[in-house]
Amino acid sequence: MQTDIPSVLIAPCGMNCGICTVYLRYRNKCAGCNIESPFKPRHCLVCSIKMCPERGESQFCYDCKKYPCARLRQVDKRYRTKYSMSMVDNLNKIRDSDLGSFMKSENSRWVCPVCGNPVCVHDKRCYNCDGSHVTG
Repeated sequence: MQTDIPSVLIAPCGMNCGICTVYLRYRNKCAGCNIESPFKPRHCLVCSIKMCPERGESQFCYDCKKYPCARLRQVDKRYRTKYSMSMVDNLNKIRDSDLGSFMKSENSRWVCPVCGNPVCVHDKRCYNCDGSHVTG
């Protein structure tokens, strides 16, 4: 049975927190960028993208006049290179279609073929059945 990632787990930068190691692991688990929690890692609490005043009241960075800013481009480059995932592409998909369509795509892209739970973007591992399953 497939476990869908909820849309609240899409960070302002376009990161799908539902496929992050820190969200998926069993100990010291993060609740996701949009969820207030005292258990978030320090880098999440002080994230310059999440805390950016330029975005204003918008949920996502694509509404910013500086989009994509230098910091977002830097993180995006690292994720493209190391993990074959682009936050800027994610944001463009959300902006150009809608969040629901994007989530449908994410929930089919990052799914473990064995158990149906999300697969981690960082190590391509399913933390539910502990298998390594290449996705993309």
